[in-house]
Parts: sequence; structure tokens; C-alpha cells
Amino acid sequence: MSFRKDNDDFEAWLADHCDVVEEDIDYKHRQMEESAFIFLRATYFRWARKIEKWCPELMDAPQVLSVGDLHAENFGTWRDEDGRLVWGVNDFDEAAEMPYALDLIRLTTSALVAGKGGGAAVDAVCDAVLSGYREGLRKPQPVVLDRDRRWLRELVVVPEKRRAKFWKKIQAMKVERAPPRYRKLLAAAMPEPRLVLAKTGRRVAGAGSLGRPRWIGMANWRGAPVLREAKSLVPSAWLFAHGRTTKRSRCGEIAGGRYRAIDPWHLVTDAVAVRRLSPNNRKIEAGEDPGLLLSPDMLRVMGADLAAVHLGVSDRRAGIERDLRGRKRGWLKACAVKMAQAVQADFADWAGAGASAKSSRPRSSRSRSTRKRRAR
Repeated sequence: MSFRKDNDDFEAWLADHCDVVEEDIDYKHRQMEESAFIFLRATYFRWARKIEKWCPELMDAPQVLSVGDLHAENFGTWRDEDGRLVWGVNDFDEAAEMPYALDLIRLTTSALVAGKGGGAAVDAVCDAVLSGYREGLRKPQPVVLDRDRRWLRELVVVPEKRRAKFWKKIQAMKVERAPPRYRKLLAAAMPEPRLVLAKTGRRVAGAGSLGRPRWIGMANWRGAPVLREAKSLVPSAWLFAHGRTTKRSRCGEIAGGRYRAIDPWHLVTDAVAVRRLSPNNRKIEAGEDPGLLLSPDMLRVMGADLAAVHLGVSDRRAGIERDLRGRKRGWLKACAVKMAQAVQADFADWAGAGASAKSSRPRSSRSRSTRKRRAR
């Protein structure tokens, strides 16, 4: 099946699960032309549909509640309930039960696509991810930066230019009244009851989640503005890809695993994820400094945090370790290289197509799907 057919199927499915923001879908299509890495981030549905065909040898691995859409930019900082600076996986929209190895493959593939390395570079990436994952299996714990890993803490300090850019973007946000459901959730997530929302507006962010409603609420509290974001959740695209039906997102369940230093402002309710927005929350982006993002030290700590996530809901450590021991040497490299080539081929096909060829399904059919959803 062609990528564009999968894309059309997914967008029709999405319109049956939320009120699709058409402008964001169009923006997503343009972003997907920018680089193979952005394309990978924006198209988890394709990965979920094809991974079994492309890497069937992974499908018998022990199943865990997995991240699904894991990639090198899906890590960032937050403050836990004690105010400690924590770093780790910070987006679980696509969480679902699947073979644990798929998260390892996707993380490694994302590093290969973002780094464009070959030969020894591929071996170094695989070795770092796997060694970190094994370390995390032995000693699962959150990555708390207040005392340990000074090198990582120094990397995630927010520079003044970035802080100023954050507030400039918030100030320039177009004021638009959020629907009552989102206003209620944004207000309830503020640090004090009955704070008046000074303004709300749409937020355009991410890649794979583009098209789903996303709202920001701002209130003034004790001398300065505070921000919350409410993002619509839909079931994981893993379920879409495998023909399963459910209305349940497992985002909150995996984010609250036993080995997580939980973000107290991250709440999941009524198919919406609400979280605190702050210029102090930092993630390192591939376009910003790929050398830092894809360094062996960084990839090892990514692998370790992933293991802690995998063990956080149900401890399947013994089965995972047994499966890892039974895998042939080089299995991660072989699958990641294959997947990176598949992503590059899909990206080349998409980026090389004319604007009129991006979707074989006319825009009006997406609009009809959206209206159908809204009428329910």
C-alpha cells in the first residue's frame, strides 16, 4: 500500500475521533517536506502499519505498554512534585501494548535519520541505545538532574534568548475563545481555584499530533502569567494500524509509571491531556544541535529512561532480558537500517510529489468527516 493511501486512511480515521483542525493538517503536510526526520515524527501511523511487514522478527518479543512514537526529540524536562528538575520521555500520545523492541528500533531509526551517519556511526548509535537500555533494566529510575548527570543538566539550561522567544510567541498568539470543554479544563489546571483566564488561543506544535485541537490558556497569578495547554487525545495510531477499536488513550497510565518522577501538572481527563507550559521546560532539537542530541552519552540515557518507562506499568524485566539474550548480534542495527531506508524512501516520494498529489482524497471529504464528527 502506498504511503499516500495510508495517509488518507489515517486522516479519515482521525476525523472520526476528534474535530480536526484542517489548517494544521495542511501545515503538517508542508512540514513533512522539510526533512526525513520531521517526516518520521509526523507519520507514526505509517510506521505502525508497516513495521510488522518490514521487521517480522520483532513481533514475538515480550509486549509492554510502550511509547510507540518514540524518537530522539521526544525527551525533555519538567519539575516534579518536590520541584526537582527531571528529564525523560515527555510525550505518550501513541502509547499502546506492543513488543518492547519496537520502541528501541524507532528511537535508533530516528537517530540514524537525524544524524545521516553510516558505518561506524550506526554501530555507535546502536551500542549506546542498547547499553543504556540494559542499564535501565538493571536499575530502573527516573533521570533526576538536581544532583546527578551534571553534563545533562548544563545542556538543558534555558538560555535567555530562548526564554525571550517563548514569551514573544505567547504575546503574539491570536486571542480566540476556546470551546467550553477546553476552557473548563484549562481553568481547573491553574495553580489556584477560580483564576480568570486572561486569554485563550490555539497552539500549533509538534508533528504527529498536528490536526488535533490544541489550546493554550493564560492567567495572571501572583505577579506573572501562568500557562496551561490542553491537547485533544485520540487512541494510539497503533490501534488504527491493526484494526482495533477503543476510545481509551493510555497516555496518563504510562506517564504515571512507578519509575517516573511525575509531573504534577500533567493530567489526563475526558480525552484531553493538560499540562503546564513554561519557558523553563527544555528539549534539545535535532536541528538545533544534532551532535549533542545524538551523542553516545545522550543516547545511553535515552535508552535507560526508556527501560524505566517499559517497566513502569507491569514489570516484564525477566522476559525482556531473556529475549535480548536470545537475539542475534546486530539485530538492532539490521532493523534500524532497514527502517531508516524505508522512511527515507517514503519521504523522497512525498517531498518529490507535486502539491496536488499530496493526498488522493479530496479536501472536501476531510471536511465532511469533520462535520460528521461535530454533529455527534
